[in-house]
Amino acid sequence: MLNQPQSHIPNGVWPTMVTPFKENGEIDFFAQERAVEWYIRHGVDGLFAVCQSSEMFHLSLEERVKLASFIKEKAAGRVPVIASGHISDDIEDQIEELAAMAATGIDALVLITNRVAREDESDDVWKINLEKLLSRLPEEIPLSFYECPYPYKRIISPELLRWCASTGRFHFLKDTSCDADNIRQKLKAVQDSSLKIYNANSATLLETLRLGIAGYSGVMANFHPDLYVWLLRNWENEPNRAETLINFLSMTSLIEKQLYPVNAKYYLMLEGVFDNYYCRVKNHHEFTATNRLEIHQLHQLSRQLSEQFIL
Repeated sequence: MLNQPQSHIPNGVWPTMVTPFKENGEIDFFAQERAVEWYIRHGVDGLFAVCQSSEMFHLSLEERVKLASFIKEKAAGRVPVIASGHISDDIEDQIEELAAMAATGIDALVLITNRVAREDESDDVWKINLEKLLSRLPEEIPLSFYECPYPYKRIISPELLRWCASTGRFHFLKDTSCDADNIRQKLKAVQDSSLKIYNANSATLLETLRLGIAGYSGVMANFHPDLYVWLLRNWENEPNRAETLINFLSMTSLIEKQLYPVNAKYYLMLEGVFDNYYCRVKNHHEFTATNRLEIHQLHQLSRQLSEQFIL
């Protein structure tokens, strides 16, 4: 067993944060600070900074490091902050990226599963590459996994996850399988280990909470995180209301198929958090009047549900 770093990764809701930009294309750190306060005010348990939602593949290493450091500083110990940001293909380049991110003081360093091996490479190659990464990363920092969908989705098998958990270094998995049975097998694989599983999918969320997952880490926590917080804290005591809420959350999560993360930034504009919905990863000019109307309607519905469930 390798050295086991101490982790303070709580159960609950972990938004995959979106990045605000100014008109000149630079990161808007004033809006980012407002966003940190907004998430915390809505009760989230942690922040996942520098991920795909943050447009990390379109940020320089300097920007990724600065963004993680800033969010960690502004969270000010109120909630933990985890971050990824290794986007290179070459393992040596990834080690440089991950070491720079680890030095920011974040609470856990997130490894992207599709960066550890190419799509056409086997799990054996993936394991060899991961062992190389583990040997070069600081042993004192807790590690995590993210099954990022871009540039391809690599779902960790339960067998491979069992080995990862046995190292004692991993504490968080953002699961994007959207498959309750797959999650059931993964939960069995990591039983009695330090590794917790967080579902990114709304439709299967309540079912997997019943199976024993630790929380939710998905893009919809950029729209109405307080509703996810209520669900995770009350699903056992109020099962009927939880069923009603998950039906709403599941159907509204279809908004992900719209122009994301532009639509999330527009929602945050309606919340008074962002000043615009500029993106690097998507063309915000393609965000139509109808798209904006749909987000207005989602915003109104979310507020109405918040009044019923929370206020």
